[in-house]
Amino acid sequence: MGLIEGLFGWLFGGGMRDVQKTVETFRPNAEAEAQRTAEFQAAALNQFGAEFRQQRGLFDRVIDGLNRLPRPAMALGVLFLIGSAMVDPVWFASRMRGLALVPEPLWWLLGAIVSFYFGARHQVKVQAFQASMAETLARMPQVVHNIEAIRALRADSPGVADVVGDAEVALGVIGPGENRAVSEWEALD
Repeated sequence: MGLIEGLFGWLFGGGMRDVQKTVETFRPNAEAEAQRTAEFQAAALNQFGAEFRQQRGLFDRVIDGLNRLPRPAMALGVLFLIGSAMVDPVWFASRMRGLALVPEPLWWLLGAIVSFYFGARHQVKVQAFQASMAETLARMPQVVHNIEAIRALRADSPGVADVVGDAEVALGVIGPGENRAVSEWEALD
């Protein structure tokens, strides 16, 4: 072993620490790399979660309520039109003839407005989903720890009936107790 150590000392300038430094210039230390990656991911999750922890005010909630009205209004409007076509076809036909007079550029503008509205709502929903996922992932280590603690309490877990910490229970288990069947058998002799 001394010969190999001496050879490495001569090649790399002395000491195994120098060998480690030389090797780490070509290949990163796997343990240190894993630690840096874990710290980076934890910091990113904390930053991402902090962006969405703010409480929303009354104005935001009112605007969200108003934003939820157009879709049900459009759906109920279409159902009303279908019902009115069956109840009063003349009234329905006159309304549809009025819609036929709307110029095509106005239909394009209406289509763009509706598309942007639904696109914006989709984006808001995706961001809310991402925020909830970030919160869930941030709680993951605590959940895993709790699951492991619960599994350790199962009746078939090793050491679950261990009484090392409670001397009174240990003596009660180890010490002889009265057994009625044995006492009656001894009484027969």
